[in-house]
Amino acid sequence: MLNDTFLTPAQIVAELDKYIIGQHEAKRHVAIALRNRWRRLHAPADMQQEIVPNNILMIGATGVGKTEIARRLAHLADAPFVKVEASKFTEVGYVGRDVESMVRDLAEQSVSRLRQRRQEEVKAQAQQAVEDIILDALIPPMKAPANGNGGSLGFGISGESIAADAIPTSDQELNERTRERFRQKIRNGELEDRRIEINVAQSGPSVGIMGAPGMMDEATMSGLQDMLGSMMPKKSRKRKVSVAEARKLLLEEEAAKLVDMDEVKEEAVRQAENSGIIFIDEIDKVATSGSGKSGGPDVSRQGVQRDLLPIVEGSAVNTKYGVVNTDHILFIAAGAFHVSKPSDLIPELQGRFPIRVELQSLTKDDFYRILKDPKNALTKQYQALLMAEDVQLDFEDAALSRLAEIAFEVNSEVENIGARRLHTVMSRLLNDLLFDVPDQLPAGTHLTVTPQLVEERLRDMVKNRDLSQYIL
Repeated sequence: MLNDTFLTPAQIVAELDKYIIGQHEAKRHVAIALRNRWRRLHAPADMQQEIVPNNILMIGATGVGKTEIARRLAHLADAPFVKVEASKFTEVGYVGRDVESMVRDLAEQSVSRLRQRRQEEVKAQAQQAVEDIILDALIPPMKAPANGNGGSLGFGISGESIAADAIPTSDQELNERTRERFRQKIRNGELEDRRIEINVAQSGPSVGIMGAPGMMDEATMSGLQDMLGSMMPKKSRKRKVSVAEARKLLLEEEAAKLVDMDEVKEEAVRQAENSGIIFIDEIDKVATSGSGKSGGPDVSRQGVQRDLLPIVEGSAVNTKYGVVNTDHILFIAAGAFHVSKPSDLIPELQGRFPIRVELQSLTKDDFYRILKDPKNALTKQYQALLMAEDVQLDFEDAALSRLAEIAFEVNSEVENIGARRLHTVMSRLLNDLLFDVPDQLPAGTHLTVTPQLVEERLRDMVKNRDLSQYIL
């Protein structure tokens, strides 16, 4: 959730600059929108419900950074985030996904991330519980002390024995001391390969609900299935595994037992409502043609837009975790709008995206910077891949400039797919090297990509303008 150390708009833009080149206006708008989430939660209580988010419509060609901006934004906000494609939705009454499913997906994602976080918080306790289970499988505890002093000389497990001077006065004390010795061995990793028998939770068969289609919505159906599933007795089965395998199998199970899922669900719904972000991609695919006709596919597209409208305006959506109110969810829509225009969306939906940002097409200089500057630049990704083979890969600055120039030319003459073009160019350049490592280029090799190598590998395409080889 948003907190007192939340980033300022300038800091948000600075973080986005680490991964996304250019598009400064778009970054400014999303940074303000994100900071406004924090401001609303710190506004006077009587005004919090009145402040609604300014949803954003991003317009730009494919590959200019629309999706990446939204994805990085959600990461910075540490907020529930889902990406959906408008073209996958159909009007209510038709086969396909209904628009409310995006809110259910957001609730599911919110619960999942919060549950994982809570399990991390109790991980130490869960590890202790797992250690106890493993220890019980190795040395079962004695339920009651044996009569007398017990004659337990030489008591041990799998070759382990107790020194004569360490013999306690009862079987109970002997058992406790043996258990402590084995506990230490478990912690030291000395028994990782020892095989033990444990009980592992077994997921039962899914519960089916019979009924006529359309009698209940997806959320109600899912909720009933969960409820019936929880009423069925939990099954477990015995498995013989190594101590190392047992630790992996039991850790998540024990952590889940320590987490209050009712509290997680309530908090997750609050987070989804107050800081959730839904990114609707390909919004232009549901825009009408703008020709004035209202037949054919335009009818269905308008239907999807009208179904989207109440969700974006603010409505209550039933999910299996409870009702999610969409009033304060931030919606970011994006589309290339090659064929249609933003004005082809129905007026009511246009009004719900008051912030419009046009992302610029990438220039030759942008391509050069994309190859060089971002933390996740393609060049750095290839260097990391070859580093796994102990092969060093370097790029000369002039080589990067030439690669950027080629990518820009291809986009100009074939089809503009933005920064994605760099993937095809880089793949064409480096595939032979990647194939030769490590057979012909062993560990310790130092490779340098020069302008000459770029020309050599891409010469035929550059000379003959056989640009079809670049098409994805």
